[in-house]
Amino acid sequence: MIITDTHTHLYSEAFDDDRHEVIKQAIDQGVSRFFVPAIDSTYTAAMLQLEKDYPKHVFLMMGLHPTHVKENYLDELKHIENLFLERPFYGVGEIGIDLYWDKSTLEIQIKAFKHQIKLAKKYKLPIVIHCRSAFNEVFEVLESEKGPDLFGIFHCFTGTLEQAEQAITYNMKLGIGGVVTFKNGRIDQFLNKIAMKHIVLETDAPYLAPVPFRGKRNESGYIIKVLEKLSNIHNLPVERIAEITTQNSKDIFKV
Repeated sequence: MIITDTHTHLYSEAFDDDRHEVIKQAIDQGVSRFFVPAIDSTYTAAMLQLEKDYPKHVFLMMGLHPTHVKENYLDELKHIENLFLERPFYGVGEIGIDLYWDKSTLEIQIKAFKHQIKLAKKYKLPIVIHCRSAFNEVFEVLESEKGPDLFGIFHCFTGTLEQAEQAITYNMKLGIGGVVTFKNGRIDQFLNKIAMKHIVLETDAPYLAPVPFRGKRNESGYIIKVLEKLSNIHNLPVERIAEITTQNSKDIFKV
């Protein structure tokens, strides 16, 4: 059984003391494909080292996280463009809009989001969207950019059924992680209405650990709990959920 974690920050400082053990434990459980999104330029070296250490398992993306869109965002975008000239990546992410922490940067967040969508289209790559307290704003951008060359993953999807269906119309898969196991997560109440062909698994490690690890550091190996929850929701064997979601990840990332 091959399990794919489509969103994990394994280069995070949270894993500095036991990174190799965490990755080995995940691989031993069948989690053998790790798609790794960027945050900003300060993490680039750590990401490249992670890929060097696990070349058969780690697949890197590049992008500027919306909470890191600051006064220097043009420099950050230039850094991303230069890296794409040097080497390939598997996606542009994570990108999007986050209005939970800071609404004052909305204008430049939108500019950075659109800029990076155009970069993804240029390289025929998927985008991986971060959306927090900003569904309307994100959908407005996607509406302006929609087309056959726009596709990817709506990372850490936490919206309603209607928002899920709208995301799918923009060629987005839904990234389902630990939130599906939360009592107040709500998405477990309608995911049975979403065909599995639209879903991929993720952890967002070290964040958003699933029950029974909620509140602790998340790990890619904990994706098993997400897999089991989706197995219950869709009434399918865990092996089948793993097979479908891994194939969905291959369809998106082309690897």
